Amino acid sequence: MITPAEGLERLSVNQMTVRGLSLPELADGCARLGIPGVGLWREPVRAYGVKATAALLRRTGLTVTSLCRGGFLTARDAAGRARALDDNRAAIDEAAELGTDTLVLVCGGLPPGDRDLAGARQRIADALGVLVPYAVERGVRPAVEPLHPMYAADRCVVSTLGQALALAEAFPAGRVGVVVDTYHVWWDDTAPAALARAGAAGRLAAFQLADWVTPLPEGVLVGRGQLGDGSVDLRRWRERMDAAGYGGPVEVELFNGRLWARDGAQVLAETAARYRQHVL
Repeated sequence: MITPAEGLERLSVNQMTVRGLSLPELADGCARLGIPGVGLWREPVRAYGVKATAALLRRTGLTVTSLCRGGFLTARDAAGRARALDDNRAAIDEAAELGTDTLVLVCGGLPPGDRDLAGARQRIADALGVLVPYAVERGVRPAVEPLHPMYAADRCVVSTLGQALALAEAFPAGRVGVVVDTYHVWWDDTAPAALARAGAAGRLAAFQLADWVTPLPEGVLVGRGQLGDGSVDLRRWRERMDAAGYGGPVEVELFNGRLWARDGAQVLAETAARYRQHVL
């Protein structure tokens, strides 16, 4: 069983931060460093086996802080909507099997040829109405993650924490939450007030960290900076979350090609050190 290292009691490292590590290597590295939590992604978990992953993490005592990802709920055609609902039901089942109650939703961008942002957001709301009862039965809470506006066209039409809350607030707080990811919301001067409102209502389901570095690399999806390398006041965001009543895991999620090219064990140790330096 993992004994958290001093200062790392809330730290979780998302699987994509150290994409080159296998699940056993990630579990061993976290145990060695005293990191108690991991965030998981469906594709590598499925490759290893959902049941095998759950058994591995139970043996090591690691807590699964979130599963990424559900969502992509904006299709206009009936067949596309049905496929998305089926995939999200599978994601809910996988989250339950892995022992996490948090399924992160990247809600989806505009379908090809579509320019109707409001219509796409309404289709997300409609899909949540179908999926939430299924999730409640399995002890899983979908968590809507707003993504930076540069992703609105192709990945997520939910761009602000306020927009995420508008979707979540159609349901009781225990049924749908929101994700605060510093990479996506750090720029938004309305986000702190929305964060406080989410905290007061008990909707803060997950907190993820990444820094914003410039110039953005080609292919912005893999441009998230290591903690302390960019423009985000990470400690201040942690303080805001604490003040809003969030006491859960603090998950570092870095999509970064340069980090992926390095030794994963070194990146894991560096991430723990940067967390102590820039977040605590």
